[in-house]
Amino acid sequence: MTNNKIKVLVVDDTAFMRKAIPQILESDSLIEVADAAKNGLEALYKIRELQPDVITLDIDMPIMDGLTAIKHIMIESPVPIVALSSLFSNGAITFEALRLGVADFVPKPSGAISTDIDKSRQQITDRVKMAFAMNLDNVRRVRLPKKWDVKKRLESLYKFYPLEYIIVIGTTLAGPNTVIRLLSKLSPTVPAAIIVIQEISPKIISSFVEQFNEYVPWNVVVAKNNSALEQGTCYMSSNEDSLTLRLNENGEIRLHSGAKINYPLNCLFSSAAEIFRQNTIGVLLSGIGDDGADGFARIKHESGITIAKDATCCVYPNLTDNAIRQGVVDIILDDNKLASTLEAIVEN
Repeated sequence: MTNNKIKVLVVDDTAFMRKAIPQILESDSLIEVADAAKNGLEALYKIRELQPDVITLDIDMPIMDGLTAIKHIMIESPVPIVALSSLFSNGAITFEALRLGVADFVPKPSGAISTDIDKSRQQITDRVKMAFAMNLDNVRRVRLPKKWDVKKRLESLYKFYPLEYIIVIGTTLAGPNTVIRLLSKLSPTVPAAIIVIQEISPKIISSFVEQFNEYVPWNVVVAKNNSALEQGTCYMSSNEDSLTLRLNENGEIRLHSGAKINYPLNCLFSSAAEIFRQNTIGVLLSGIGDDGADGFARIKHESGITIAKDATCCVYPNLTDNAIRQGVVDIILDDNKLASTLEAIVEN
């Protein structure tokens, strides 16, 4: 193996994919496939032997499935994982994989044996290269309580708490893990709604949100065009769409979803600040790129508050580091303190 290439282990139980995925990966000059494994157990042995930089991992496999393999890998031989599976419509699986700390969950284009997987060539190679850049020391699985009592949640939500604040959260890769941790700790009775833009496939987000909703006290929904904001609700969107807040002719605040734009976080943050002004709280988590800093500047201009996850705690530090260097961040903290800090801000 050449030293300047990303060494990848491909794990999939189908012979077709063990041939197709390496061909896709090695079409990029920066990637080299070290070997392939037929299941999670075989992957564990090959990880110890080959010490790959990144793993692409199927989920539905015999002997040892992908989720079980992720748990063993992250404890015994930590390595960045890109889940590559046709089971993206299964919310329990996508949620669990992202909770456990995979870099991303990439859908196979059209089933376990796909003749058009070549259409996803760029996405797959990009995710492998991004996974290689992640700070593995900061990857932590989220520990969750048992499934939330829906009746208890509804009783706590529908007591007509006011909607005074908007919390807008931006992240790219590795963000879902931190968002899960935050919403499992943040009280749904705070006078706020939450909007999250994160890097997650639109094919996955509905099933992911459905499962997410069972483990946190917040009402978690997919952000949809023209939805009215409600207290105690978290609206989630893929960064493959744009999302802004708008006032309609009746003075109602509603979501507006549109086509993909280059800087979706800046767009969301700025539109939130325009409406909620000093009651806007912007949050930047792990991510790649420079999006969000200009939106933070607008929030600060309107006397809102900006919070960034400490770059030293991020799986990908670029987003937060860029905003911090530009001087548009009010509070820098570890994500374990994020829920209590938000509660303190909105309740004072």
